[in-house]
Amino acid sequence: MQKYLVDEIREISLSMFRKNFFGIYHGSISARVEQDKFIINKKTAIFDGLNEDSLVEIYSKKDYRWNEASIDTDIHLNIYKNISEAKYVCYAMPPFTVAYTLSHNSIIPKDYFGAKRIGKTNIYDPKQFDDWYERADVEICRYFIEKNTNIMVIKGYGIYAYDRDIHNMAKNVALIENTCRVLLLAKDEKWR
Repeated sequence: MQKYLVDEIREISLSMFRKNFFGIYHGSISARVEQDKFIINKKTAIFDGLNEDSLVEIYSKKDYRWNEASIDTDIHLNIYKNISEAKYVCYAMPPFTVAYTLSHNSIIPKDYFGAKRIGKTNIYDPKQFDDWYERADVEICRYFIEKNTNIMVIKGYGIYAYDRDIHNMAKNVALIENTCRVLLLAKDEKWR
């Protein structure tokens, strides 16, 4: 594996774990290595201690390595296959964002950085979770392409994001989480 990619993933993963964007075994992060190859966290990865042993190199053709890889691997692969500018992909579950999505259809930032950097963000409703992982790879990729965006907020589920720069990807997730936190705190203030 390319050491610089492992180091980038490790650094961002630790930061996102500390912000509670990743759970102990929940979430995923990957980096494209070549057109048909990327590295992604294993199913057993703990995000505050990722290293080369926590990651697996995946080719688009399925082989034994897919058994170790994150359950999100099909989603990451579909993004890489269909969106050439995707160099990094992540799935995060920031708690304020997930909570906000349960009772809203869009995120309209009231904070400066959210308004300037993100703007209004629609919340995608998967309708049901029973067959979500059977549909997710197609629906997520289609959403990115049709909406011409690199971030997708999913009701009750979390955020999928991709970018050419791993730091920008993490920053976008953090901006949405901060915006949702501000919106939820502001709502609480109205009732006091």
